[in-house]
Amino acid sequence: MKVTVVGTGYVGLVTGACLSEMGNHVVCLDVDERKIRMLNDGGMPIHEPGLEAIVQRNAAAGRLQFTTDVPAAVGHGTIQFIGVGTPPDEDGSADMQYVLAAAASIGRHMTDYKVIVDKSTVPVGTADRVRQTVTGALRERALEMEFAVVSNPEFLKEGAAVEDCMRPDRIIVGADDERAILLMRALYQPFMRNRDRLQLMDVRSAEFTKYAANAMLATRISFMNELALLAERVGADIEQVRMGIGSDPRIGTHFLYAGTGYGGSCFPKDVKALIHAGQANGMPLQVLGAVEAANERQKLVLVDKITARFGPDLAGRRFALWGLAFKPNTDDMREAPSRVIVAELARRGAVLQAYDPVAMPEAQRVLAGTPGLHFAASQAEALEGADALVVVTEWKEFRNPDFDAIKAALKQPLIFDGRNIYDPALMRMHGIEYQGVGRAAGSEGSGLAFCLEAKGKT
Repeated sequence: MKVTVVGTGYVGLVTGACLSEMGNHVVCLDVDERKIRMLNDGGMPIHEPGLEAIVQRNAAAGRLQFTTDVPAAVGHGTIQFIGVGTPPDEDGSADMQYVLAAAASIGRHMTDYKVIVDKSTVPVGTADRVRQTVTGALRERALEMEFAVVSNPEFLKEGAAVEDCMRPDRIIVGADDERAILLMRALYQPFMRNRDRLQLMDVRSAEFTKYAANAMLATRISFMNELALLAERVGADIEQVRMGIGSDPRIGTHFLYAGTGYGGSCFPKDVKALIHAGQANGMPLQVLGAVEAANERQKLVLVDKITARFGPDLAGRRFALWGLAFKPNTDDMREAPSRVIVAELARRGAVLQAYDPVAMPEAQRVLAGTPGLHFAASQAEALEGADALVVVTEWKEFRNPDFDAIKAALKQPLIFDGRNIYDPALMRMHGIEYQGVGRAAGSEGSGLAFCLEAKGKT
């Protein structure tokens, strides 16, 4: 099947690559000449595990092409995916200029029936605006032509996007055009060989589903973060609480980890957009307002712990930061908690030695000019001469380090763990002062670590 994908960002590139992997002939269109040149030269504009190999394999096979030629790209695919950015506007609403510009380009150059698919995360009612835009462009050409507009939101997790795209747990399609529905089923059939994962619904419900899903996940994160703060006050360990409530099948285990707050390109933007939609429709979403406020507070939780330990003036203090990306397996720094942490510690006069396995180039770009911030070549280099280690992102290589080496490198054995990846009892066994999130002083952590500690004392 011939497919065009407008946009070669996170959504567009992953979608185009995975569709080509299933044998489709995909043309990815972008107005950014630098990005298209990079892709045609074999480079990658984003870090996503497994994506580079798929892109290179299918580009070499001729199934995946990258271009800035709008007429050629529009003429190529019967199915036209719109996968461009929808950044937050000043009032929190989604900025639709790129989506509507893509729709206008399709309308200006289409010569036959097209299925125009909104893949970007867009507000309810966007399909109507896309339809109006395409119709307007056709009228300017004095043409009447059949086309369909479909909502097919993406549900890709950064760091696992290829796996999510190749093995989706659900495929949401909002459509009312029978021909478009048939084509969408045919396109996705190879992705659901063992069972039908396609859920057909009306367009507005499909658009709403994406926002609702991200808002629900953000709510779980903020809820657990608020419970973590309370757990510290009452002497409980939020990690044990998480396991206790997560074993209830009505609740489940996902998105129950306390930490430094959510970030990235999706949750902050989509929560804001849904809050704005509620206000615009006379229905204030009070829960989501609290979710957003709790998340902003949580980004400062490590700073609060550091200043409680060292005092508000951090001049002369040096801290090692492990992790800068908003989550592991990505280089995305958008809305990352590390940006708030770095800015506040620097404002208080601290010197920071930061390391991230993947996000260093992007971090150097977005954090350029931050006073006292230095980028280390390794996690060991970041530790040298620091007053404490601050863990911000839970990369796998941070999970089981040499704690004796950490203790030797630091001026004092002290870890602020923003992701609760270490066991408090194990830290005590190593003689390391430990502060997690929602882990009250005296928390015993896992039974294994407690037994190791007891064994070490005998």
